[in-house]
Amino acid sequence: MSTTALTDIYDLPQEYKDFRDAIRQIVDEKVRPRAAEIDAKGEYPLDIRKLFAEQDILALPFDAQYGGTGTGTLMLQIAVEEIAKACASSALILMIQELGTLPIALFGSDELKDRLLPKCATGEWSPAFALSEPEAGSDPASMRTTAVRDGDEWVINGSKNWITNSGIADYYVVFAVTDRESRRLSAFVVESDREGFSVGKLEHKLGIKGSPTGSPIFEDVRVPAANLIGIEGKGLSVALATLERTRLGAAAQAVGIAQGATDYANAYAKERVAFGKPINELQGIQFKLADMETRTAAARELLYKACAMADRNEPGLGKHTSMAKLFASDTAMWVTIEAIQVLGGYGYVTEYPVERMMRDAKITQIYEGTNEIQRVVIARAMRG
Repeated sequence: MSTTALTDIYDLPQEYKDFRDAIRQIVDEKVRPRAAEIDAKGEYPLDIRKLFAEQDILALPFDAQYGGTGTGTLMLQIAVEEIAKACASSALILMIQELGTLPIALFGSDELKDRLLPKCATGEWSPAFALSEPEAGSDPASMRTTAVRDGDEWVINGSKNWITNSGIADYYVVFAVTDRESRRLSAFVVESDREGFSVGKLEHKLGIKGSPTGSPIFEDVRVPAANLIGIEGKGLSVALATLERTRLGAAAQAVGIAQGATDYANAYAKERVAFGKPINELQGIQFKLADMETRTAAARELLYKACAMADRNEPGLGKHTSMAKLFASDTAMWVTIEAIQVLGGYGYVTEYPVERMMRDAKITQIYEGTNEIQRVVIARAMRG
């Protein structure tokens, strides 16, 4: 083995670094100045989505044949991380790009792929992923939404809950029971202009306020048989295979939030003077910052490892993506609380961003599979 190869064996390719730096500049110039306002107003930032489309950021989840960058999972999650450092709500725009299209990319017919993926890659269309229900969050087997075959169409009835991009999405990937006796699910594309489709109330949330979360309702919604994703009755497999990869988005968002909070607290500690000197000269503060930086770095390593495994289609992926999501989200929650403590009273007020980061961090422990579910996945993988 040559020495030259060894120097690159544990590093990002230069093209990834260049893309990351370009995204970082876009975020610093355009996203960061908007973050506080997005949170305060609780409005979906259409301007940010348009910016991401123009800069090919929304093309990151897609193969080149559908107008995407073809750069894979690692580059996608690096971008999520960079955006989340400044604005977790804006990072969710990119996360849902993957979540709402990956079922089609993995299991959809060529017709569905050709019809939907290019429109999402350009940013013309935005997707949503509708799995959870009021009585079926971590337990999809309790799902009540149904789809009944009627000739060349499926008739869908039911409602969903906690759905990101509600009222924004142009289509929803909807999971419904198609075999009541065996409780088998199927997955469908439901365009937002279908008759009988509506969006109920939007949630008032602790954090991620710039991303609408709501309850789509399906009342005798008819979709053509061609809108079935994959095989009838195999919807649970579609959902699980999707979430196995997309929970890396939640991990990347968590790493970004943690790094953003650490960076802000560190900069503040250099400037804030107490007892006649900057507080970063006080060991109590130094140790907090050191632990924040270390835990965030560890979460990033776990995330990047899992992303690389996803890009190589390695076996045992589910265990590693669960570990990355679990550790990164717990880290984000812990780090943001410590960041508030470093800022003291200033950390508790909305004039400074760390209280928003803490509120945004909490959901990363809940969505894309709660951390309790991640522990179940990891433990099952360990049992073999």
